[in-house]
Amino acid sequence: MSKSLKWRGAIALFAILAALIYLVPSITGEAPAWWSGVLPKDKIQLGLDLQGGMHLVLEVQASKAVENHLERTVEELKRDLRGDKIRYVQLQRDGMDGVVVTLMRPEDEPLFRDILEAGYPDFEMESSGSQEGRPSFRLALVPKAEKRVKQMAVDQALETIRNRIDQFGVSEPDIRPQEENRLLIQLPGIKDPKRAIALIGKTALLEFKLVDEEHSVEAALKGDIPPGDEILYQTSIDPETGREAKIPYLLKKRTALTGEYITDARVQIDSRYNEPYVSLSFDARGARIFEQITEQNIKKRLAIVLDNKVNSAPVIQDKISGGKAQITGRYTMDEARDLAIVLRAGALPAPVKIIEERTVGPSLGRDSIEKGFKSMLIGGAIVILFMVIYYGLSGLIADLALFLNIIFIMAGLAFFSATLTLPGIAGIILTIGMSVDANVLIFERIREELRLGKTPRASIEGGYGKALVTILDAQVTTLIAALVLFQFGTGPVRGFAVTLSIGILASLFTAIFVSRIIFDFLYVKRKMQRISI
Repeated sequence: MSKSLKWRGAIALFAILAALIYLVPSITGEAPAWWSGVLPKDKIQLGLDLQGGMHLVLEVQASKAVENHLERTVEELKRDLRGDKIRYVQLQRDGMDGVVVTLMRPEDEPLFRDILEAGYPDFEMESSGSQEGRPSFRLALVPKAEKRVKQMAVDQALETIRNRIDQFGVSEPDIRPQEENRLLIQLPGIKDPKRAIALIGKTALLEFKLVDEEHSVEAALKGDIPPGDEILYQTSIDPETGREAKIPYLLKKRTALTGEYITDARVQIDSRYNEPYVSLSFDARGARIFEQITEQNIKKRLAIVLDNKVNSAPVIQDKISGGKAQITGRYTMDEARDLAIVLRAGALPAPVKIIEERTVGPSLGRDSIEKGFKSMLIGGAIVILFMVIYYGLSGLIADLALFLNIIFIMAGLAFFSATLTLPGIAGIILTIGMSVDANVLIFERIREELRLGKTPRASIEGGYGKALVTILDAQVTTLIAALVLFQFGTGPVRGFAVTLSIGILASLFTAIFVSRIIFDFLYVKRKMQRISI
């Protein structure tokens, strides 16, 4: 028994020490530099209802990503056909899942099929025929490929938004997929929700397109748009009147350069006008493309397009080397910073739609914390007094186990990087009651054994043995319910389930293991003759 007691005591002390180590970052606020390099540095995170902030549920428009995939396929197929000198009459996207191709010459069909088989595994030949003696085909995107494209869009959107928020400076954001095509975003402590929403939801698709100066914009506005062109607008605000005007531009549809080649985007101040602008840096490939564009189009205008809106359309005066470009406009400093952030983080693969938006003020969060902990302290104090008055020294042991139970719960939240919410505090209060209930069951079984005239040692053995099955039944069934809530619940419900689950495991450990060690030490090791119960 003595050897067993030492081992059990060592395990209990190790568990308590580990719990205290995990709680240090939460208690101190910021752990020392040497601590984070060696010991756990995660601390308990507070939910929106305790800290205040913003709750968003976004839906990624994954079908748009499929459309973009089809458009890219069309452009790639055109390039491949031109490379193999295969002439075509028609090559365009057809609906949401296909591409239509009509070749000029029937003899090119075998080579065309070879190109498809070698380079386009995502498509299958859904139908084939002829139009005026010319072979015509419809290529359908296979369901597996469509599913992959949608999932990649969601994953990329998640990563892009996470990068934007990290650069925005939000501490401990919670960003995760919620269900199909949806993302859950929680930003504790956010001070400017509107700015955050604009930053998160901006597609940030940056394109450089040449202005079509050979055709009339006026004619295009009347419906006479040349093939391969499109009309996009630049928004201009009159500084004196504040009126907004839209300036039309006739642009080449073909994108000369995109933002995917950007390596950096920084805010700079124009010394002449004292206005902020965004300075862009391209990678080696982007720099070469930009140099070629500017060299081949001197004295022509190059439009900088962001999310299908013309930002500016400067005239190319000379070849631009070095991979540098500027985005100018009447930006405020915050607008310029946010634009730089989204360009550095990259464009969203598809637009996002806000499904749910909730904002919690910090004052409400502080009030929730105060009331939650006040109720926990009051409830805990009443339970402690009752146990001491009703069970004497045994009640004091139960109170010690209860105190350790709360420490283990908090350490568990830090270990799993879980978020403490107001329902989570309710879960902690509930586990306090369950922990006490387990001790009450044990004490009552011990009393029954004492009434039968057994020795303290035998009564403790019998009491714990008889109460064990009942305690396990009650705690395990509650744990199963908590796990179900965690699996299928969302938001506050999951917060409640987390603390309840951790609390149940902690109460089992403290009630059955820790309190038993104390009893064995007092009544077996110290051989006390009377149980205060």
